Amino acid sequence: MNKHPEFLLNKIESPKDLKKLDLKELEKLASEIRTLILEKDAAEGGHLGPDLGIVEATIAYHYVFDAPKDKIIWDVSHQTYPHKMLTGRAYAWLDPDKYEDVTPYSNPDESPYDYYAVGHTSTSVALATGMARARDMMGKHENITALIGDGSLTGGLAFEGFNNAADEKHNLIIVVNDNQMSIDNNVGGVVTALKKLRESNGQAEDNPFTAMGLDYKYVGQGNDIKSMIDAFKAVKDIDHPIVLHINTLKGKGYEPAVENEASHHWVLPFDLKTDKTTVPAPKTPNASTVILDLLKKHIENQENILAINAAIPGVFGLGAIKKNYPKNYKDVGIAEQESVAFAAGAVKEGITPVLFENSTFLQRAYDQLSHDVAANDLPVVMIVAGGGITAASKTHLGIFDNTMVANWPSWEYLAPTTLNELKSMLEWAVKQRKHPVAIKSPVNPLPEGNVVSEDYSTIHYDVKSGSKVAIIGLGDFYQLGEKVVDLLKKDNINATLINPKSAAHLDTDTLDDLQKDHELVVTLEDNSIDGGFGQKVASYYGPTKMMVKNYGAKKEYTDNEPKGSIYKRDHLMPEQIASEILEIIK
Repeated sequence: MNKHPEFLLNKIESPKDLKKLDLKELEKLASEIRTLILEKDAAEGGHLGPDLGIVEATIAYHYVFDAPKDKIIWDVSHQTYPHKMLTGRAYAWLDPDKYEDVTPYSNPDESPYDYYAVGHTSTSVALATGMARARDMMGKHENITALIGDGSLTGGLAFEGFNNAADEKHNLIIVVNDNQMSIDNNVGGVVTALKKLRESNGQAEDNPFTAMGLDYKYVGQGNDIKSMIDAFKAVKDIDHPIVLHINTLKGKGYEPAVENEASHHWVLPFDLKTDKTTVPAPKTPNASTVILDLLKKHIENQENILAINAAIPGVFGLGAIKKNYPKNYKDVGIAEQESVAFAAGAVKEGITPVLFENSTFLQRAYDQLSHDVAANDLPVVMIVAGGGITAASKTHLGIFDNTMVANWPSWEYLAPTTLNELKSMLEWAVKQRKHPVAIKSPVNPLPEGNVVSEDYSTIHYDVKSGSKVAIIGLGDFYQLGEKVVDLLKKDNINATLINPKSAAHLDTDTLDDLQKDHELVVTLEDNSIDGGFGQKVASYYGPTKMMVKNYGAKKEYTDNEPKGSIYKRDHLMPEQIASEILEIIK
């Protein structure tokens, strides 16, 4: 049911309808859009600050340009809620029953006004330069616009895009949305360069954009609709590349989001009256608290530990390290490649870097993990979060880290089944100085478990012995294995349950031993099957009579699909697995 039938937004079915409005109506529309963003994010969670800050610029863009003929490429696209509302998708904010009907990022499957599925930073300028060159080759004349935030300028691909944009000969508009904030506080030299431009109203001699040969225009009032309309009219149909640098306020219209930008970049469901989340706090201890407590212990022991992350300290709870141990903390900005190379440089000089990465962003550092770390066999320690099946957007899936990390030479990739095992693995990882070690922080909650102290230089599986069927549950899917074992007991099958500890290396002695009294080995992993742990086991057993069945995520991009739905479709429910095991061995 439409919560706001009186809203002007109900009359906007496409940007053409926007062009009929006067300035006062456009300003009213901006207020309505902010109301809807707040209402939906309070109910569902989502990106808040970025969307509140870009409202006026989005309205002005669609008022001036002729989408979808004219094209805008949104960097990250976590600020596209206003864009979606103005391009025929307002129902997903007006009607709570339809909140799930529109995805949170740009999505060409959803609308002709979206050109890419984008969820990672720094790509927009590079994409736009390719589109501009193709347009020119084909004799077309539409406007090509890239919108990139100052936070995204910390990523190397942004500079590659700007470098090539300067080489283009015809229309290309790059909007730099400067709200002085990334996901967390912005870092590095970009901060200084943009500050000089803002303080000089765009007149500073130290202008990195003009230094690369690009035309440049500054708009100090990026949250004023008339100023933005005038700015866009001035650059529409321009015959060369230009940077339009706009100064906006992240979180505009909601004071808590302005006062505390970092915590309101993305929010869990919350109470609009109190700004307090309505989601219960995670139980402690948990994986995050175990890792942080261990890190603090080593830092306070005067060890040269350096916690490194790429602009997402909140994901790992690194705020306390940042505040209390600034010497032992480094945020490189949204630059995963830099974070890994930075860690490689630090370890070479004797520091113990603990690199914090999110599985979905780790793929951006693929070359550095292989070339700079693995090929040099450097003892970098890495915590990988979000490595498992989730209900995320197709741009934020975390099911490919096993395929990456566990398949490079040198890297060890450990997967704990309990919190105490996680503690043991991290203790060993920071003490050993021979090889790179990654640890898979679980997606599902882990039990505390028994105290463990182990050397993981050689992998020895933990085995709860049975016969006929062996179930190997990697990491947090060990718990899934426990459920399957319990179900099989009802059919008088006493299955062996194994904790393999590593996604990278096999305990071949244990695998050989299973051949004596087992006929089926089942592997369970919270990751993609293709290229994953289970296929290593299957390959090892290839020349033998042992049957192997691998369970995990299919090689596909799911898109905001509920986790339970994925589990059922991929046959990851305990009952499904147990039933299929019975069919195989019969």
